[in-house]
Amino acid sequence: MPEGVRLGVLCRPCRALIVHRVELLRTQRLLLRNWEESDLPAFFDLYSREDVTRWLGRHPRRALATAEEARERLQRWHDHEQGLESPRGLWAIVPLGSGAQPPVGTIPLLPLADDNGPTGLTEVGWHLHPDHQGRGLATEAAQAILAVVAEAGIEQVLAMTDLDNLPSQAVATRLGMHDEGVTQRWFGLTSRQYRKVLKPP
Repeated sequence: MPEGVRLGVLCRPCRALIVHRVELLRTQRLLLRNWEESDLPAFFDLYSREDVTRWLGRHPRRALATAEEARERLQRWHDHEQGLESPRGLWAIVPLGSGAQPPVGTIPLLPLADDNGPTGLTEVGWHLHPDHQGRGLATEAAQAILAVVAEAGIEQVLAMTDLDNLPSQAVATRLGMHDEGVTQRWFGLTSRQYRKVLKPP
């Protein structure tokens, strides 16, 4: 595990929107924890931005338009997490500093399914607020979570990016992920696929 990474309690978030805080890990600059109801303003700010949502998920892609949509999406996230074993989940990226800081992004770590159903593979991703890009935060958060993934016995992870999402591809490269080329296997999209084989600690 990289120096400076501290593990938190690994458990499933509660079903209700108001959840008990679950910390996954800390690095020198960041805390990864579950999203909470009090984070709704930050959640809405992040996912109401076209320059964030243009890269995320199936088409048609649409930014959040209202705070109520943000609440509903966050509830769906918590519902989805109920069926996941830690460390899989949708982890908020929170800068460490004086006083409480709002999340500035998400590290999704989720099981992958294709048209034939579950594949046994795990996907890692990174969503970061534009105001916090260019500082290595996505790489730091993803690198730390990959250490936790290896410790949990997950042998490999994949990452998918849009073909023109060069910043995200740069993060994958910095993480030491291997570029496996273009695929149409996932989510009905044409994506560039990256893979990292993990060695247990």
